[in-house]
Amino acid sequence: MPERKQSGEWQPSEGLPEVVLGLLGRALRTLPVSTVSTCDRHTLVPTVSTRDRLSVKILDLTLDTDLTAANGKKIKALEIFAYALQYFKEQALKELSDQAGSEFENSDVRWVITVPAIWKQPAKQFMRQAAYQAGLASPENAEQLIIALEPEAASIYCRKLRLHQMIELSSKAAVNGYSSRDTVGAGFAQGDKYVVVDSGGGTVDLTVHQIRLPEGHLKELYKATGGPYGSLGVDYEFEKLLCKIFGEDFIEQFKIKRPAAWVDLMIAFESRKRAAAPDRTNPLNITLPFSFIDYYKKFRGHSVEHALRKSNVDFVKWSSQGMLRMSPDAMNALFKPTIDSIIEHLRDLFQKPEVSTVKFLFLVGGFAEAPLLQQAVQAAFGDKCRIIIPQDVGLTILKGAVLFGLDPAVIKVRRSPLTYGVGVLNRYVEGKHPPEKLLVKDGTRWCTDVFDKFIAADQSVALGELVKRSYTPAKPSQLVIVINVYSSERDNVSFITDPGVRKCGTLRLDLTGTGGTAPARREIQTLMQFGDTEIKAMAIDVATSKSVKVGIDFLNY
Repeated sequence: MPERKQSGEWQPSEGLPEVVLGLLGRALRTLPVSTVSTCDRHTLVPTVSTRDRLSVKILDLTLDTDLTAANGKKIKALEIFAYALQYFKEQALKELSDQAGSEFENSDVRWVITVPAIWKQPAKQFMRQAAYQAGLASPENAEQLIIALEPEAASIYCRKLRLHQMIELSSKAAVNGYSSRDTVGAGFAQGDKYVVVDSGGGTVDLTVHQIRLPEGHLKELYKATGGPYGSLGVDYEFEKLLCKIFGEDFIEQFKIKRPAAWVDLMIAFESRKRAAAPDRTNPLNITLPFSFIDYYKKFRGHSVEHALRKSNVDFVKWSSQGMLRMSPDAMNALFKPTIDSIIEHLRDLFQKPEVSTVKFLFLVGGFAEAPLLQQAVQAAFGDKCRIIIPQDVGLTILKGAVLFGLDPAVIKVRRSPLTYGVGVLNRYVEGKHPPEKLLVKDGTRWCTDVFDKFIAADQSVALGELVKRSYTPAKPSQLVIVINVYSSERDNVSFITDPGVRKCGTLRLDLTGTGGTAPARREIQTLMQFGDTEIKAMAIDVATSKSVKVGIDFLNY
């Protein structure tokens, strides 16, 4: 059974190797799913599939988020995520037990779930809640589960790569003085900077790190950026093309009436999408399911071939074998909007002073396997830095998650994506505070709605760095203090009513069980950490020096 250090950090019991399982959170964000999970030296290959392709509003996950299947049916996202995580857990424990020759318990495992760096706190808490529901960990043993950021995991792994394990695209000369058997890290000097471009199915995440020697710790130089520029954008363009040929009304009805066939069609497109390349000359054939051909004839009264002839899409032809035949240029055109968005976002990033002298650009994630994306990145940035792709690019994040689970403190400094704070009363200062914020209480003039800033957007914050605040119950007998937390993308916030400021969560202090007679004025000191992948809080009753149960909630507020 696991033991705990005095610090409260989870540990497996003595004699057992610490087992870290990286679960790609991205695998849960687009179903059907096929992913590989790595556990220490064991490789696990569970597959989760569903006949309905599900889409998730990945940046706005809440407990009430519904997933809408291709046939229009809805189900709570939490149920699907928890179900998939539970499946991974069961398969992992079974594989570990088979490999070890003895029964592995869930308590012997430290779980690592990766999420995009651009995910905000509610989505991270959602993933943790799904993991609790799946039985990976519990609120009482929260340290057993670590949330890792995908580009950070990739960054950690890429530093460990040997040069013969990489493909280099750029025209920049190699760094002198190290061989192909050396790691990438051997080419780093103190203060060197690099960019990680994590291009997956749903999103693209960009992070900028700086190496800190001799320990090799990492410092985040610019807050994580990105957007919905993953390979699903190519699927979306293909769907638009189908709508242009066959009509949007037919495609929508086909998805509802024949959801399984729609999934088969998109799987067929996926396999041909992977064959797209800048120098390809042969056409790409995409098999249409028989039910598509049959349903179209019933819906329109004429054949698929007739629709293709009547459409103005010259670069897609009909094959007598029941296939859509696309020219290479037509397939490449489906990639263009998504790749253009990635390149534009990278160009904006390279304009930042923190990024102007980067040494490496690591291109990772499943979409990084696409030759069209590789060529575009090389053409745009090959003269600025060394562009490197790991040979096992699809597993880079997963392997990095395992390394992160073994050493969660490797990222020493991060950048806060948002400004966080609470609303407080301050003494009213004539000429400084607006008249509409004046509140007179018991003869004292107060300014209401003042934004008490915990941390500013893009501010550097060290791992373990604490933000301290003290709060006093309204009366000694009060057992719970609930404080609203606000956030903003701007750093110059004065009031919680300023434009762009919104309530994002609550800080809840449970004063029950602290013992002793409550003093007339009770002070609760709250300590918050913003330098980890999740915001954490703890609190103590100053009078009794006892811990106060504290929760910071971004989902239920």
